[in-house]
Amino acid sequence: MSTLSIGEVAHRAGINASAIRYYEGVGLLEKPDRVGGKRRYDEAVLRRLAIIDAAKRAGFTIEEVRTLLAGARFQQACGGGGVNLPT
Repeated sequence: MSTLSIGEVAHRAGINASAIRYYEGVGLLEKPDRVGGKRRYDEAVLRRLAIIDAAKRAGFTIEEVRTLLAGARFQQACGGGGVNLPT
């Protein structure tokens, strides 16, 4: 499976790389694997960033976004459907 650099993720998500690092720091994104000291992301991070963006635009706080994402992870782990957001 192919992985993405932080720059590729930022470009595809339409955000700055610093926002990705911030989301990692506050626990909204898991710390990615590193290859040669550089972050490498699975494409699934784009869906997670779309959820974060939608929640942020809706006025959610960081803690509320964290709760939302935990619920999404739980639903996915249980084999539930979920919300289809554009990536």
